Amino acid sequence: MIRPATARELPLLQDIERAAGKCFADIGMVAVAEDEPPSLKVLSEYQEGGRAWVWADGDDLPVAYLIADLVDGNGHVEQVSVHPDHAGRRIGRDLIGHAADWARAQGAPALTLTTFTEVVWNGPYYEKLGFRLLPEAELTPGLREIRAAEAAHGLDRWPRACMRKEL
Repeated sequence: MIRPATARELPLLQDIERAAGKCFADIGMVAVAEDEPPSLKVLSEYQEGGRAWVWADGDDLPVAYLIADLVDGNGHVEQVSVHPDHAGRRIGRDLIGHAADWARAQGAPALTLTTFTEVVWNGPYYEKLGFRLLPEAELTPGLREIRAAEAAHGLDRWPRACMRKEL
């Protein structure tokens, strides 16, 4: 069910992101819920670079997606989103596993991501998947740059951190 995203599906990825974001409004993080998903141009760069994957349902329609980068030699989950109608089915876990396989194939020793530490389906969820919180002293230059951009975007209004999983 995991396969590369196609160019024609990129607007669907934005829809998945918007739907998944609504869960943040339910816990008082309205600004996160209302934040726009990556642009079609950005998604296209991931898709054309072979770094965008979808989980497709029985009708071959995307219900979740993940986009990834290489940051300082490590695989980096830039975004993973599952449509709420398909939550709780381990789809996110499987997409992250797929990203880990991709990162290994790139020669990366680890997979990283940034996340909200106190949102149940974020930090605590990733800990269950084997990620650990990175102390400030272990942040690589690329992760520091990502965190600075997130802070400038206003995401630090809630506790946020980098996490790492050894591959």
